[in-house]
Amino acid sequence: MSSILIKNAEIITMNAAEEIVFGDLYIVDDRIVEIGQNLTHKADKVMDASGKTIIPGFIQTHIHLCQTLFRGQADDLELLDWLKQKIWPLEASHDEESIYYSAMLGIGELLQSGTTTVVDMETVNHTEYAFQAIAESGIRALAGKVMMDKGDEVPVPLRENTLKSIQQSADLLEKWHNSDNGRIQYAFCPRFVVSCTEELLKSVRDLSAQYNVRVHTHASENANEILLVERELGMRNVVYLDSIGLANERLILAHCVWLDEEERRIIKERGVKVSHCPGSNLKLASGVAEIPSLLDQQAFVSLGADGAPCNNNLDMFNEMRLAAIIQKPVHGPTAMNARTVFRMATIGGARAVGMEKEIGSLEPGKKADLAILNLNDFHVYPSFDIDTISRIVYSATRADVETTIVNGKIVMENRRLKTVDKEMVLREANISIKRLLKRLETAVY
Repeated sequence: MSSILIKNAEIITMNAAEEIVFGDLYIVDDRIVEIGQNLTHKADKVMDASGKTIIPGFIQTHIHLCQTLFRGQADDLELLDWLKQKIWPLEASHDEESIYYSAMLGIGELLQSGTTTVVDMETVNHTEYAFQAIAESGIRALAGKVMMDKGDEVPVPLRENTLKSIQQSADLLEKWHNSDNGRIQYAFCPRFVVSCTEELLKSVRDLSAQYNVRVHTHASENANEILLVERELGMRNVVYLDSIGLANERLILAHCVWLDEEERRIIKERGVKVSHCPGSNLKLASGVAEIPSLLDQQAFVSLGADGAPCNNNLDMFNEMRLAAIIQKPVHGPTAMNARTVFRMATIGGARAVGMEKEIGSLEPGKKADLAILNLNDFHVYPSFDIDTISRIVYSATRADVETTIVNGKIVMENRRLKTVDKEMVLREANISIKRLLKRLETAVY
């Protein structure tokens, strides 16, 4: 049994009343046991957080750890060109080591910026090595191999046999789902309707129900993508997913920039979860998702940074600020206020992954996933008579995160990562991308 007592902090609980309290937080093993003032428990580690702020760890519901290595390699392109010209060839060139170090590079960045849980979509091959990185780093994750069994323009190494894709996904699920006492979970990850046969999608539907696991896919990110789907199937993305029984409470849809009225209705009625990725949507010129309309309909919306080559970082502070400000010119200054956005980054993410009873808020009995911020610097002052959540959403940065705790374990303390060898990962990331780019010089995709 291990224990941590954090003293004298401002604690943003995000409980049902969204209380902000001042006092102490006591952790035993992987759980928060008590929050209160002047706690006197004996603990293996006592941390003085005077003048600091504890928040629930951020939950990012759309990430591509396999793409972190491609940061800067695919700038200034729209989605379909970005995929065909850059991302798919790079993913096809991945090897076991490059997947591992790409994942570690992304995880280091995520932990440094206070993200404790991710929903990660990998690529077709070598997903086992991303799971190894997740296991070693201590981050909480729902992850899965990408599934792609359709598309003439897909590089050969990414073109899958339908049955083989399904079998490999099921094998990974059997090995990794609920490992480390549930910290690591599996999600089926068909890439998007354009690259998946109906046979594959229906198999995913059935396996998701059989194992009671999430399905994580892209939908309605780009206007040209929707035209492709309508031309082939005679209906829009979400309508099609609903027609084959995939639109349900286990489905996490990334982006949803171009929804019509019927699709919004389906998302609400079926309990589909939407992952809003404002940074990616802006950089790929995909558009601005109508998030206020989804929230007005009481749909479940959370946040994600997407991948490093379309953002170009995995920073939840950046996503929160963008999510808030890009809606205001159209919907007015009170739209997407700081609390709404912070809710999406914490308890909203927990609802998306079906873990709202375990993570997303700081309450006794819940998992100890949290970050400690030091908001004592020029860019977040003055602090007098200002709501702390507004300070975090509009002014704070990733550099304000001092300590990150996942599952009761300190993974970063005083900005020093404990589970990721920073120097080694940075060195191997450069070696890996150099090797992949060299491989691309002679590849014929």
